[in-house]
Amino acid sequence: MVRDPSREPEPPSVDEVLDALADDAARRIVAALTEPKTASELSEECDIPLSTTYRKLEMLTDASLLSESTDIRRDGQHTTRYSVSFDAVTVSVGDGDEGDAGSREFDVEFSRPERTRDERLADLWSELREET
Repeated sequence: MVRDPSREPEPPSVDEVLDALADDAARRIVAALTEPKTASELSEECDIPLSTTYRKLEMLTDASLLSESTDIRRDGQHTTRYSVSFDAVTVSVGDGDEGDAGSREFDVEFSRPERTRDERLADLWSELREET
């Protein structure tokens, strides 16, 4: 089933975001993404084994730190590219539920770049391709 593009995905937990950012290899991948790149390009540039690169990319994507898009090619050899999906990540500590005196709660917020029309269309194509 194709996801509803008008619906926001479930936000990641604070733990997912902090775990991803605490990982040295994952941070190197994020730093290397000055433009969209493939897993192979990132593996080579960051000097990380390809299998590890794929695991880190999945972790970063699950934490909403990266987005992926698919380049559709006529020869059928489609390519997935990864890009950074945030301008800033803010982790804050606030007061918990009012009934739970003294508890503190962590929150994570993302500042995200505005998606272009081409990026939104590419996302729709990627989702459609995954369903077929």
